[in-house]
Amino acid sequence: MAPDDRDRHDSAPDLRILGDRITLQPSGFIEPPKDKDEKDEALMKNVARFRSEPLRFLRDVSLYVSGTGWRAYDDVIGQPIFYNGFSEHIKTQVMSATVLQTKIAQLADLRISVEEKQGLLPPPSSGREYEIRKAKRRAELVQGLQEVAEHLTDNMICKFESKTFIRGAYYLVTQLLLRAYHQGIHVSSEEVLRLRNVAEEAEKKKQSIIFLPCHRSHVDYVAQQLLCYRLGLALPVVVAGDNLNFPLVGSFLQHAGAMYIRRSFGDDQLYTTLVQAYIDVLLQGGYNLECFIEGGRSRTGKLLPPKFGILSFVLDSLLSGRVEDAIICPVSTQYDKVIETEGYVTELLGVPKKKENLADFLSGGSNVLSLRLGRVDVRFHEPWSLRGFIDDQISRLSKVPSAIHVDWTDTKNQVVRQKLLRTLGYKVLADINDVSVVMPTALIGTVLLTLRGRGVGRAELIRRVEWLTERVRAKGGRVAHFGNLPLSDVIERGLEVLGKDLVGVVEGLAEPTYYAVDRFQLSFYRNMTIHLFISEALVAAALYTKVKQGGGPAIQDIPYKELRDQVLFLSSLFRGEFIYSGEGLQVNLERTLAGLEADNIIMIERDEQRNITKIGLSDAERAAGRENYDFYCFLIWPFIEASWLAAVSLMGLTPPLGQKDDLGKTLYHQGDLSYFEAVNKETLKNSYQRFEEEGIIQVVRSKDSRIPPRLRVSPEWRPRRDEVTGNLTASGKLWDFTEKIASSRREGKNRRDGATVSTRVIRLTDELGQKLWEEAVRGVDGGKKAKGLNAPARLSAEEERVLERSQREKKKRRTLEGRAHL
Repeated sequence: MAPDDRDRHDSAPDLRILGDRITLQPSGFIEPPKDKDEKDEALMKNVARFRSEPLRFLRDVSLYVSGTGWRAYDDVIGQPIFYNGFSEHIKTQVMSATVLQTKIAQLADLRISVEEKQGLLPPPSSGREYEIRKAKRRAELVQGLQEVAEHLTDNMICKFESKTFIRGAYYLVTQLLLRAYHQGIHVSSEEVLRLRNVAEEAEKKKQSIIFLPCHRSHVDYVAQQLLCYRLGLALPVVVAGDNLNFPLVGSFLQHAGAMYIRRSFGDDQLYTTLVQAYIDVLLQGGYNLECFIEGGRSRTGKLLPPKFGILSFVLDSLLSGRVEDAIICPVSTQYDKVIETEGYVTELLGVPKKKENLADFLSGGSNVLSLRLGRVDVRFHEPWSLRGFIDDQISRLSKVPSAIHVDWTDTKNQVVRQKLLRTLGYKVLADINDVSVVMPTALIGTVLLTLRGRGVGRAELIRRVEWLTERVRAKGGRVAHFGNLPLSDVIERGLEVLGKDLVGVVEGLAEPTYYAVDRFQLSFYRNMTIHLFISEALVAAALYTKVKQGGGPAIQDIPYKELRDQVLFLSSLFRGEFIYSGEGLQVNLERTLAGLEADNIIMIERDEQRNITKIGLSDAERAAGRENYDFYCFLIWPFIEASWLAAVSLMGLTPPLGQKDDLGKTLYHQGDLSYFEAVNKETLKNSYQRFEEEGIIQVVRSKDSRIPPRLRVSPEWRPRRDEVTGNLTASGKLWDFTEKIASSRREGKNRRDGATVSTRVIRLTDELGQKLWEEAVRGVDGGKKAKGLNAPARLSAEEERVLERSQREKKKRRTLEGRAHL
């Protein structure tokens, strides 16, 4: 974003939605701490009145529910919703959809064919009688499938039935939300006006707006629904996992806009087609839709890779011609503090996620009432036509003028479709990053986790937050404006929101000194900024391969080719973690180096033709104690540590995916792992996924979901063992790969890379691998259960054949993609 564009966006005033009130104020305005939040006090009084005068309180609520002015939710922009019979109308359309009826007929015919082969149909006394019996049996099958589909539809679809209900729901949810986020919801007035204009045009054309937000909290969809209600937009149907469909709460959410789908469809063709039919009906009717592009909530604070499930259904609706067009609107939702971060940490450390239930929901709700978590910030990217995007991409990929002219059943065109889907997903993520606002808590968390030393003084904290703010803006990012408050007061408010469980303070010194109490939880907020600096971080990590060797400046300089190769390696390694610019490595690298040189962090030597030959730290950066260079290193080091840990674990000969924590925790406490947050289930899972994509490991997944996946190291990557002792050796392709990652790892006070580390790490890995092998064998021989059923330690002949065929197909696909590989 050009500087003038950025300034214009930042200067546009915010709308602050606080209960019934909407106020216009400078973007990111924060009230001075001396002013009391009157709305918060009013809420406390309402709670007190409910306890002391419940009848009067309920009467006031009923007056609110009756609806006056905007509360009536009568004059909304969009297709008609919230009327008696809405659900039945949608259900009828879904059940009569051609795509569904065709699939039901196919499934009935398939079953008839199976029964004929198995001799299950009654033997005929004549050919005509056989055909009559066959037709009768087919009708029974069709009727049975219709009943199943009708039941599934009723459980799945949202039920916009009652305006009285949604008015009351809005009031209730607003009161609860503002008790937690007492500074309200902030949106850009410019973006809201633009969105309303787009919605008016979409209403005329009977087109849907598909909101695609990032997902960090359960509050995301609450905030989106409240915004649409308050701004007079038709509420979107929100795609939700059926894990939220538990008693009372499930019905409440369904009547407020939730549509429930299974987490996994498996091979259920009827259910898959039913979801497609429902998506078709919504898009054909011009009803708004909301789907979280990442699938589940991000437990790490940064954007997750896109999930293509619902996007695939939407894409098929347009590719088939059943839907003419839809409007895509990427949405960023940011928080001063996310309610669930403490629970995220336990999940990332391997504790299984608890299934949602009413008791936890109510107890969690009562805790929320006592929180003061700042504000929610929602930003809408400029909406764009999905049809326009598809036609543009198709013309590039297949030289065909329109997607409608493409035969999507053709295998070659299926490859084009997958590229189209992937491009769509990553474009949405990039758009979300473009409009995201960096909150004060993210600035504080980033600074605290990117400084050396035990703590940081107040003055230094302010200085580094100010520096980071400037860097965010220089990279085209948005930082919440601080209104009429000095930066010191903004930081104080941010520290108050984070709380003493995350950031501690040492009093009684020359100045207050702050330190990270819970680095793991605080990393959630640091990761909210990393997307802005990923290019600089990769360059810094590549340069660190020389800097870590010590010695004079000349020794620490790195030839351009070496730096480029390491940046390429790390970029490929983290392909599933971060979103890169689509301009290519060479353009990104040269621009990044030029930026770091302009900031006086690095010096660049060039030959007579102005080609870069060598890169090193600048004299000014060395004199400043490497503080800015270290900042970029600290951002990427935890991810390098996690990838190194994942690679090291493979030295133990294929430990199961869920069994790496013991190794990571041991290495951390023995000083061989610098960051405890590297023992992170999500980042480790992404590493294993990359290793699988590259053919380093081979994964066998059972058709039975109760049997966990099994993996093994590919033969060409398999570690070597000493022929005499049988111990693993620090050699071979996998070890060289691990060492290449390790070359950019941070060295700590108690650790230096070398033979001692290699020996200790390999010994621990081998011990864990042996234990896992023994457990796997005992699980088969002794009947030990693994997540419900035994997981065979060795592959059957059929599984070997399937795996071999799968590996050939993956290798061919990697070759066709032509992308950089590890």
